[in-house]
Formats: sequence, C-alpha cells, structure tokens
Amino acid sequence: MKLSEFKLVLQKIEDINIVLENGKSIPSHFHITEVGQVDKKYIDCGGTIRFERKVGFQLWESTDVWHKLLPLKLLKIIELSESKLGIVDEEIEVEYQAETIGKYGIEFNGENFILTNKATACLAEDACGIPQKEKSQFVEISSMANNCCTPNGTCC
Repeated sequence: MKLSEFKLVLQKIEDINIVLENGKSIPSHFHITEVGQVDKKYIDCGGTIRFERKVGFQLWESTDVWHKLLPLKLLKIIELSESKLGIVDEEIEVEYQAETIGKYGIEFNGENFILTNKATACLAEDACGIPQKEKSQFVEISSMANNCCTPNGTCC
C-alpha cells in the first residue's frame, strides 16, 4: 500500500485496527514512533546495483494502555513528515517487534489494516544457477554448490 492510499483510508475510518496475517491483533494502544523515508542502495549477489525507496513506519506497543492513536492524529504526523522530510509517495514498510523486529507490508481489507508478511529472495537467480520455479524445485545440493558458492563461483 502506498502512502497516498493509506492517507485516504485514515480519512474514512474512526479507529486504527491492525492485524497480523495470522489473525493476531496488534493491541489498540500501539504507537507509531517513527515515520520516515527509507532509502536502500545495495549490490545483489550477481553484482547488480539496486536502489529501493520506502516509507517507513515503526510500530511499538507500550505499557501505556490509556492512549490510543486516532486516524486524524496519525494523518497529521504523516503530513508533518511529508513537509519536513520531503517524504514521497512510496510503498509503506512497517517495522514491528514480535520475537525480533520484523518488516511487513500493509494492506487494508475494508475493516482492518493487515501487516503482510515479507520474504527474502535471491535477486540474481540467473547468476547463481538457481533453477526457475517452472523447473524442478528439487536441486542437487552439490551441483548448486559447484555453480555458485565456491571460491571461483559467480554468485557468492
């Protein structure tokens, strides 16, 4: 969900309810402790330089159960962030502490915001010799190691 879409939803709802994909609700006394633009420049294992830009929200639960973040208050925080930091309309990535800090996407299902699970992936499968999904999902480990993760390999 892009920031502009998120802001439109905030204008239409009375309460901010957030649920993980597994159905567990985030306690209603959560705080959004950070709103920012997150820029990431990196090189993948195939040698391609990449750049990502996201809008970052950090979601935190406190022992203070008496305060609740209302939609219009969050909207004002976002607008302040846009004006002071120059945040652009990008996809939102939410940091939330479970067993460790996790990164989630966010969607709205008409009633609740859903923190969507994210997964890692190899961005240079062709350089590593990782087979396409259409091919067999079972790869002999020794052949993968010979193609990729050896001192003279093209990937690792």
